Amino acid sequence: MLKLNTLTCEYRDFLLGTDLSHPRFSWKLTSDKNHTMQEFYQIQVSLSEKRFEKPLLWDTGKHQSQQSIHIPYAGPDLKSRTRYYYRVRVWDNYGCESDWSDIIWFETGLMSSENWQAKWITPDPAFFNQESKPITVFRKSFLIEKKVQSARIYGTAAGLYDLYLNNEKIGDDLFAPGWSSYKHRHQYQTYDITDMLSPGQYVIGAMVADGWYKGELTWLSKRNIYGKERALLLQLHLLFEDGTEEVIMTDPTWKSSIGPILLSEFYAGETYDARLEIKDWLIEDDSVWKNTRACELPFNQLVSQENWPTKVTEVIKPIAVIKTPKNETILDMGQNMVGRVRMNVNLPVGEKVVLYHAEVLDKEGNFYTGNLRQAIQKVEYISNGNGPVSYAAYFTFQGFRYVKVEGLVGLSEQELLNYFVGEVIHSDMPRTGYFESSNELVNKLYNNILWGQRGNFVDVPTDCPQRDERLGWTGDAQIFIRTAAYNYHVAPFFTKWVRDLKSDQTANGTVPFVIPDVIEDYISEMWGDYNYTSSAWGDAVTICPWTIYRTFGDERLLGEQYESMKAWVDYIRAQGANPNLWNTGFHFGDWLALDAEEDPYFGATPEHLVATAYYAYSTQILRDAAHVLNKEEDVMKYDQHLVGIIREFQKTFISVDGKMKANTQTAHILPLVFNLVDGKIREQIAADLNQLIIDKNYHLSTGFVGTPYLCIALSENGYHETALRLLLQESYPSWLFSVLQGATTIWEHWDGIKEDGSFWSDDMNSFNHYAYGAIGEWLYRYVAGIDLEEAAYRTIKIQPHISKYGLSSAKASLESPYGTIVCSWERTEEKTDIYVEIPVNTTAKILLNGSKKEKLTVQSLTPDEENNISVSDTSDGLVCMVGSGSYSIQLER
Repeated sequence: MLKLNTLTCEYRDFLLGTDLSHPRFSWKLTSDKNHTMQEFYQIQVSLSEKRFEKPLLWDTGKHQSQQSIHIPYAGPDLKSRTRYYYRVRVWDNYGCESDWSDIIWFETGLMSSENWQAKWITPDPAFFNQESKPITVFRKSFLIEKKVQSARIYGTAAGLYDLYLNNEKIGDDLFAPGWSSYKHRHQYQTYDITDMLSPGQYVIGAMVADGWYKGELTWLSKRNIYGKERALLLQLHLLFEDGTEEVIMTDPTWKSSIGPILLSEFYAGETYDARLEIKDWLIEDDSVWKNTRACELPFNQLVSQENWPTKVTEVIKPIAVIKTPKNETILDMGQNMVGRVRMNVNLPVGEKVVLYHAEVLDKEGNFYTGNLRQAIQKVEYISNGNGPVSYAAYFTFQGFRYVKVEGLVGLSEQELLNYFVGEVIHSDMPRTGYFESSNELVNKLYNNILWGQRGNFVDVPTDCPQRDERLGWTGDAQIFIRTAAYNYHVAPFFTKWVRDLKSDQTANGTVPFVIPDVIEDYISEMWGDYNYTSSAWGDAVTICPWTIYRTFGDERLLGEQYESMKAWVDYIRAQGANPNLWNTGFHFGDWLALDAEEDPYFGATPEHLVATAYYAYSTQILRDAAHVLNKEEDVMKYDQHLVGIIREFQKTFISVDGKMKANTQTAHILPLVFNLVDGKIREQIAADLNQLIIDKNYHLSTGFVGTPYLCIALSENGYHETALRLLLQESYPSWLFSVLQGATTIWEHWDGIKEDGSFWSDDMNSFNHYAYGAIGEWLYRYVAGIDLEEAAYRTIKIQPHISKYGLSSAKASLESPYGTIVCSWERTEEKTDIYVEIPVNTTAKILLNGSKKEKLTVQSLTPDEENNISVSDTSDGLVCMVGSGSYSIQLER
């Protein structure tokens, strides 16, 4: 039986409020037969859910194609504020025809800036000081006298905003409109409130906080980066059952006030005084509600929501109450998390509860906030005495495991545990990857990687979620993106972010250290390089779009970003006297590597070696992207450039005897993984890297640049057992050292907490920093064996690296754009059993290193009318070519 599943439009099951003129359709297939491939598809789009008869808005007819992802709408121009319905059916290579899929819809928002009728509004300065801390509340009353057929709000803010209808919050999103390069791209959101409306009196309200737009950002305590005024922009479109319409929009007739939130900042926290709550938004009291005015903010930078919304995704309970040696009352959440604490309390009027948040306790067991630097992470609630209340901060998040509680004196431990829960907050990305092994410490490491991603993917890929930083550092993002793309569906997340990267890229092609860019002036002055860029960090401009193309097949995004990618590579080429070397300017190098000689932040690997290696890598990516996009002149041009860069790299950084001149681990890793060497030289460098690891008794010394690729370089070049020994190393420095120290996320430093319980410097010591979690890519690709040959896993590479050392089993699954991929293996003394699942409309190459054909048994677990399994014997082992289906593979020892 051939079935369609999981229809999506621009990655969403139901896409509400898009401004794309050609949204793309995708679907997944299942079949009860092996080696099932789609041969034809038919897409129909209608303006009515009930009418799928001709004439349709768009009908592809029975179209011959195996494509089942990213098929663009190609019908008549889409109109603003319109819902479109679509369905799909397919035919396969066995002649089977599927039923029509369920009918799914997508809906357009405001397709152009001309569709905005509303005005940006802000509080009248005669009544409110924009530099004051209390947040702004807006309101507008309206009367509905007829039955409502549909109601949509299109809204955004200069700041963060929540919307309310008669005091009821609209939607469950947090921190809207998200953080983007506001001067170039400012997201708006679409809300369907039809079910909230019937004839009657209403007040639509909004709370607007400073947020990323004008709140405090960076360790420099910068404010008003994007503007000095909080503002609101909103249109409510009402369509009544009699066919008439009404639009309620922000304009100077709206009123504003201040509410109970006296302070709300990402670093400082939030203060909520319930005594100042507005008792009834329906009553327009002139003593409370003051005038607003229109403000001159642009419309042409407005774009519809691109990223997954930020939400509460999990609720966890504290596991213990701790009394510290300093007599502090501490809640232990059991997990270093990112989000907020919700309190459920019943307090007398004026009584306070104050919460402070921290990641760790010091070695004496006391509450420790040194690594927060200037961030306070304080949430304060003041009761109005009106009975039980459930409160959590509205416009801030914290990074923490431990919560110091002040107030609530005299309560028992159990009462305290009952009063609080932790609400985990991040971009609501669907989980796509799963991994487990026979080693519980490795499984804990993998879980820490997941939590690190969740905590640092709050609308942008941040470096850390707790101190006075929380910025979108480009280097961290690019080294982790492949792991991220295994763990979660990150395509919309990175689509938004790389568009911001392109927007903030400078005219000469340089890429800022952080996106959105908020520290350019400071960094330029501090390091004396007004190009404000670095290798490995700026290379996010090529690596991130390319990785999203490779893992999700997003050719459109690759095309959008191509000129930005090209500008970066051309900028590098223009530096210095030799166009094939990058030996000028500032570079972070192998940041935080343990082989640092003077400055503990900058590793010993020569920075120009790192720069030139990444220059080659970005040039290679650009060439390959040009090939995908059919830019053949650029393919030839950048291929020639790449040859020259590789030649110069070898001449400059490799000695005549084939050894790296720099004797660091990272110096050996980069030429191996970026394919800058081959033949005997490659063998020599790989052997030398292996020896460097052995000489350190199977310990690493790499930093941000070398660590993500260390085990890949070893496994890819015949030293997988060494890579496993590194993975399973328990003493410092290693991945498992922090696990054994009680870590529940990935640390910024290998020794964030030292063996004696003391800390690395307070200056930079995050305990939730996903960079070293990039080992996750290697766990999926090499330990479990799930990789790709063709973009979006259209052709899958299954190659578990099974060793006698360390692990007796491993299993991973990945929800790819085509469906679920599974590879699991278990090794005993007698045999190795491997189980593989391949989704419909894909094929797979299964590589079994070092295996012999006479020792192999392959069995299809689904009906196979034709023998579609081919096995060939190569010098490296066996290669099995299979189609979709489930397979059991047995290798005798």
